[in-house]
Amino acid sequence: MAEEDGQGARSRCQVVVVGDHGTGKSGLIIALATDSFPDKPPPVLPPTCLPPDFYPSRVSLTIVDTSSRQQDKIKTETECKKADAIVLTYSDDLPRTLDRLSTYWLPELRRLEIKVPIVVVGCKLDLHDDRQSDIEQIMAPLMQEYREIETIIECSALKQVQIADVFYYAQKAVLHPTAPLFDQETRTLKPRCVRALKRIFMLCDRDKDGALNDAELNDFQVKCFNAPLQLSEIDEVKNVVSEKMAEGVNVDGLTLTGFLFLHALFIEKGRLETTWTVLRKYGYDDEIKLRDDLLQYPSFKRCADAFVELTEKALDFLKRDFVAFDADGDCALRPQQLEELFSTAPSSPWTELTYSDVAETNQVGGLTLNGFLSLWALMTMLEPRKSLSHLIYIGYPDNPSSAFHITNRRRRDRRRQRSDRVVYQCYIFGANKCGKSALLNALIGRPFTEAYERTEDTRYAVNVVDQIVGGRKTLVLREIIEESVSSLFEKKHALSSCDVAAFVYDCADAQSWKRAYELLVQVIAHQEITGYEIPCMIISAKDDLESVPSCTKGSTRVCTDMGLEATISVSTKLGDVGNLFQKIVDAAQHPHRSIPKTEAGRKFKHYRCLIQWSLTVAAVGFGAAVAGNAIYRLCVRRKC
Repeated sequence: MAEEDGQGARSRCQVVVVGDHGTGKSGLIIALATDSFPDKPPPVLPPTCLPPDFYPSRVSLTIVDTSSRQQDKIKTETECKKADAIVLTYSDDLPRTLDRLSTYWLPELRRLEIKVPIVVVGCKLDLHDDRQSDIEQIMAPLMQEYREIETIIECSALKQVQIADVFYYAQKAVLHPTAPLFDQETRTLKPRCVRALKRIFMLCDRDKDGALNDAELNDFQVKCFNAPLQLSEIDEVKNVVSEKMAEGVNVDGLTLTGFLFLHALFIEKGRLETTWTVLRKYGYDDEIKLRDDLLQYPSFKRCADAFVELTEKALDFLKRDFVAFDADGDCALRPQQLEELFSTAPSSPWTELTYSDVAETNQVGGLTLNGFLSLWALMTMLEPRKSLSHLIYIGYPDNPSSAFHITNRRRRDRRRQRSDRVVYQCYIFGANKCGKSALLNALIGRPFTEAYERTEDTRYAVNVVDQIVGGRKTLVLREIIEESVSSLFEKKHALSSCDVAAFVYDCADAQSWKRAYELLVQVIAHQEITGYEIPCMIISAKDDLESVPSCTKGSTRVCTDMGLEATISVSTKLGDVGNLFQKIVDAAQHPHRSIPKTEAGRKFKHYRCLIQWSLTVAAVGFGAAVAGNAIYRLCVRRKC
């Protein structure tokens, strides 16, 4: 199988030769390796290894011969499954072997799900019957049906005609495959190839004027091919493009349209290595995805209660991108503009349900700047590697390490009695129908609706919150559905990513308050077991309804007994949430406050303090004893 070096370039590849008995498989391989024709070739050759300098690609090539005997079928199938390319032979003097390509070999390779390039080779060209129909007319329907056929070539081992070309094309099909780049039917670049080339164009267009000037073209040439272009060569390139496509060149230089046209032209002329060289220089693999080594960021390793955030440098880049793609200047990105922004990535990162309709939009559904930056903050918190890859895909120009930083642990922030983070997450607990979803909608400016829609899975809302002290922060609300609470607390680190826990109840429903209190007790119990102490607050929802006295008294008593801030009353129906979100952020910024205290918890904490104190005393006593013993031995030695 093919191997790759650290930069995604292959260092070796394996070609397997198959075909009917008597088609010249072994003779073909011997003729290549020895420049001679064997009188009596063996039935099956051992693997033949060619040195890296045999072909200009300087990639080692292993050629595996196979048997066409029925008893060797399993071994042949195994070798085919390990192949990087298949050379499928027929004999020019045996028409039935040509028929067998379509009646047996090609269907059989498909049945085995072998998805590698195939080079069809007509051996014994010296015995070719001149009366035989034109090979191109015979092969055209075959290539139309079997797109995996990369090329068709005839050769003669006896006359040494095109022997080296057979395996050159096989190796080239492995190193520079057509399928990921080009659609043979429509004669156009494939979408993923267009996305990659567009990203490369944007990275090369340093002055962001939408065209590559002579200096930018020259820098591109040097980076990809290690050789500068002469001015005459640059002019020639632009002339070729402008003759075929007027919009491919403008007064500033080669446009994106012209850049894509050039690569389509290279591919149609069989110069796939040119486009593949460009793609690989900019970090793409054989599937036209950025290589894994470019998307690795070791410092994402962190403690459970530490977070990943975007740096100011990354945020400045995203703000510039937002402005650049806000073509109509309405301070929002419509779906088409977002699609254009992510047109250099394999897809938009926010197509999954987790990120759907969770951020602020304007009245016509355009994503505002706050919404745009908030979604990036949410993705970075939940899936930092995904955030990294898409930053790179949309053209982040600097080292990825400059785009991210790991925050302090929440445990440390609590000891310091302050948090300097910019993104905070609040878990929203409560019974069904208590108003949790309405709070999430209020954060992102969604209008209140009377219709109840049950939340079936974890749901997020995220937005920027302006603080009087501390500047702008990003708040993530995570709705915890009631049915998932038990499974949540089965995990030791269930609350490690939670900065504040909010307990919502319907002020007109006594059972709703009872459930909120039960959930609060569960969270406290989990805190006392794991040591993750989290600020908590109680929210009385639906304040537009008449409150049940037992709810009011109960929540007031709990806040007093446990040392929590007073219950916050809100009415999303009336659009009255007051400064709820600022209070949540404030609690997260001061993680030592609003920690619920129960009598059992106080005793447990006191007990832990006693244990810690006794261990410290014991350690100090042991250290003193050791020190005294050392001093005594030193004195004894001196007396001696």
